[in-house]
Amino acid sequence: MQLSSLLDRFNEPETLKMAKLGRELRAKGFDITDLSLGEPDFDTPDHIKSAASKAIADNYSHYTPVAGYLDLREAICTKLKRDNGLDYTPDQVIVSTGAKQSIFNTVMSIVDAGDEVIIPTPYWVTYSEIVKMAGGVVKFVHTSLENGYKITPAELEAAITSNTKLFMFSSPCNPSGAVYSKEELKALAEVFKKHPGIFIMSDEIYEFINYVGKHESIAQFGFLKERVIIVNGLSKGYAMTGWRLGYIAAHPAIAKACEKIQGQTTSGANAVTQRAAIAALTGDSKPSAMMVEEFTKRRKRVMELLNGIPGIACSEPEGAFYVFPDVKNYFGKSDGEETIANADDLCMYLLNKAHVSTVTGKAFGEPNCIRISFANSMANIEKGFGRIKEALAKLN
Repeated sequence: MQLSSLLDRFNEPETLKMAKLGRELRAKGFDITDLSLGEPDFDTPDHIKSAASKAIADNYSHYTPVAGYLDLREAICTKLKRDNGLDYTPDQVIVSTGAKQSIFNTVMSIVDAGDEVIIPTPYWVTYSEIVKMAGGVVKFVHTSLENGYKITPAELEAAITSNTKLFMFSSPCNPSGAVYSKEELKALAEVFKKHPGIFIMSDEIYEFINYVGKHESIAQFGFLKERVIIVNGLSKGYAMTGWRLGYIAAHPAIAKACEKIQGQTTSGANAVTQRAAIAALTGDSKPSAMMVEEFTKRRKRVMELLNGIPGIACSEPEGAFYVFPDVKNYFGKSDGEETIANADDLCMYLLNKAHVSTVTGKAFGEPNCIRISFANSMANIEKGFGRIKEALAKLN
């Protein structure tokens, strides 16, 4: 059966693959502790669910505008001003079926075949694969644990060529939890100032899950704002992963381009979700704050548990809900049945022997690491890390 060669350009997301393998083992009767998926283990707040119920009763059951309802785009502009001090108008906002589609639209709108796209590692798995789908050339810049997995201005400058078209990053970062300060962003912005042909995609989906202070956006620098595409959404900060609602804020020309692409794929996002999104953005923020308080407690406990496992190096995440430990000290070791050659092997070992699902760092551009999510109950975190420690102790 001859299918499109496009399928050979990109890979299946490793995060979804591990979740699938975990479900298969669970279906066979194994007690699997899932520390792989990146979604809050909290329910959507009641006031948001009530807005969705009202939308159904009010017959929001028809096609929506491709760019999203005007009042939702206005609410997004209000949020950007309130939370980020950024001025946008509704014609600069495009609502999509999840932030992943927002990223897809952005890359497809900007990148031509042969264009270079700089992505600092570690990075979210889908960035590079969408660039490959667009025919672009991915140029990874490997950051270091010593620098908190953040790209430096010197590293950025060294990576830029005459073919560079786009820079893609996230803050807070999935998977490392790194958060860029205003000073760090300003230093990067000064580099971009010298290269006016480069666009910057700033993925801010973990904005509210920040343990070190106020969220800072690289769009705040006026000389750079027209080249910045902010990607955000409701999945992480409002526990709305299954509702599928993301958005961009960008220069009107970029927004219009994204709208054109979306018009030939999904068209407008779900009507009921959009009404619920207005309630999320304009309503009570206490449920989100309470969720972050719980993540803060879990982060503290996870670092204590990690520090109790020999041979692991890990920086404390400043945002998001993952730890990203360096596990290379376990490469080459064996439990007598299996030998661990790399992070892929270690993740499969933990899944099959400890019944804990994690994700290989190779998927995020850092092959010496694994990603462990603490978006799970404290009880499951304790159980999962206990199993991990016991399984790793058997490797010699």
